[in-house]
Amino acid sequence: MNTMKTFLLMALLTVMFVMIGGALGGQSGMTIALLIAGVMNFVSYWWSDKIVLKMYGAKELTRNDDPELFRMTEELTQRANLPMPKLYKIEGDQPNAFATGRDPNHSAVAVTEGITRLLTREELRGVIAHELAHIKNRDILIGTVAATFAGAISYLANMAQWAMIFGGRSSDDEEGSNPVTGILMMILAPIAAMLVQMAISRSREFLADETGAQMSGNPLSLASALRRLHAGAERIPMHATPATAHMFIVNPLTGGSFMNLFSTHPPMDERIARLEAMVYGKQIQ
Repeated sequence: MNTMKTFLLMALLTVMFVMIGGALGGQSGMTIALLIAGVMNFVSYWWSDKIVLKMYGAKELTRNDDPELFRMTEELTQRANLPMPKLYKIEGDQPNAFATGRDPNHSAVAVTEGITRLLTREELRGVIAHELAHIKNRDILIGTVAATFAGAISYLANMAQWAMIFGGRSSDDEEGSNPVTGILMMILAPIAAMLVQMAISRSREFLADETGAQMSGNPLSLASALRRLHAGAERIPMHATPATAHMFIVNPLTGGSFMNLFSTHPPMDERIARLEAMVYGKQIQ
């Protein structure tokens, strides 16, 4: 099912990309955007995980680098009947983590330095279980492809802005873009990309929380970890891009209430309440 969702997502984002190209560059813009989208579909399917990991300067870990993290991950993968993912560490104080890859056999889990310092062993175990749940549920490719396209769409909108500022219109009116349309696309394109991310991310985070809690056998440890990670992300900034924010276990770009309206993650209180309900049987309102 998630394989079909991935291809539908790639088709949707391709259409969106081509429409933006047409709005900004007419027929020529649509043709160029279609060619770029074709290349991006190929690259994002095979190498998007490497692109995201490189974007954050993630360094692959060996067993000697962090024996406890390896033991913890191996134990959880055995319980979940999953292959062992590659483990990466990202420099930075904000406590956070994400999983990426195109399938369970080509997957990776990345954690920040901050998360290994902040959480207890059981809390970190809950976080790793959450990330392995993304791998088990086969939704890591969807999130990584969305990140690649959302970043490209936002970049295209920024290019259009500079092109309009410096008079980048074609001399041929039929091939050139309409300035009003161009301005609208610059505003709406990043929002559209963000809405796609939201639709993907919010539901999958609930499922990963539930699956991860079952995998670790300790929903309360994951709930405690989420509470501390959320507070840490609000207190400690991270040089993250909006295009990849949905991949992290907690939003690395937590900010004002306006941005929370467009958050790629479900409300933290609701995530915690659902996990606690697995133990105490509380009703979620």
